[in-house]
Amino acid sequence: MFRILSRRLIEVVIFLLVITFISFLFVRLAPGDPVLSMLRVDDVSVTNEQVEALREQLGFNDPLLVQYGRWLADFVRLDFGNSYITNQPVMEMILSGLPATLELSFGALIVMLSVAIPLGSLAALYRGSWIDQVSRGVSLLGAAIPSFWLALIFIDLFAVRWGILPPMGRDGIISAVLPSITLGLAITSVYVRLLRSSLLDSLSNEFIRAARSRGLSEMRIFFAHAFRHSLPPVITVFGISLGSLIGGVVVIEVIFAYPGIGKMVVDSIRSRDYAVIQGYIFVMAIIVFFVNSAVDLSYRYLNPELRIKERKNSTWS
Repeated sequence: MFRILSRRLIEVVIFLLVITFISFLFVRLAPGDPVLSMLRVDDVSVTNEQVEALREQLGFNDPLLVQYGRWLADFVRLDFGNSYITNQPVMEMILSGLPATLELSFGALIVMLSVAIPLGSLAALYRGSWIDQVSRGVSLLGAAIPSFWLALIFIDLFAVRWGILPPMGRDGIISAVLPSITLGLAITSVYVRLLRSSLLDSLSNEFIRAARSRGLSEMRIFFAHAFRHSLPPVITVFGISLGSLIGGVVVIEVIFAYPGIGKMVVDSIRSRDYAVIQGYIFVMAIIVFFVNSAVDLSYRYLNPELRIKERKNSTWS
């Protein structure tokens, strides 16, 4: 276990160095100038000397490697700096918006699991039946509909016409229902198809026939053996597609005016607020890394063969 944790620690250090440098480079090379946004040139007349003076004060005239080194030195001290536009500490802004984003993410996962597990399981159990056809049709339709279009349809139906749910903002748990359902349904189709395929593969294995020969009930065979055996591919795809989920949260937060870090970073991109963008990328990189690490560690529980192989390797070494 110590060896696994040590390797993970080295991996996270290298990963963070690479991702922060690449993101820092791309953000700085993107079109636009945060100094112009700070000085609000559309509202107030400023001279070129004032613009250059502020650029020099913020260090934007230094080479990119010098700027990155300065940012990295502050990052080691857990200081992400202040927003160029609001002058608030970046970490404070991220921590204030993170709960709203986590609400939508967890809500979307609950919706996805509530739909994908029953639909994918029934499609595998009743392969070729009308249930299977409906499941495949729903998953195909879900994959074809963009999340932003689905969001607009839901706002029109549930908020404008029927007045059941609020169309935007964050005012209690009821405000998270519509965006969570929208995001959850948008990512459900992939997991319905994947779970169906993985279950069909598990049900055709020898250990399922052996379990039936021992007189086990079909429900116990399905949940205790086939379903558990089918989870690793689904969890793998979830770890890989986590970036898509984060991107979907950004889109949904903007449409529903939900005050999470996704909407915050979109506003920061518009105003070229480098400090906030860089802080957001770092926090998302940390989340993605640890979720993928948790996915890797979950294999040791879901796949007993992997634990046996690790014991053999440790014995031989």
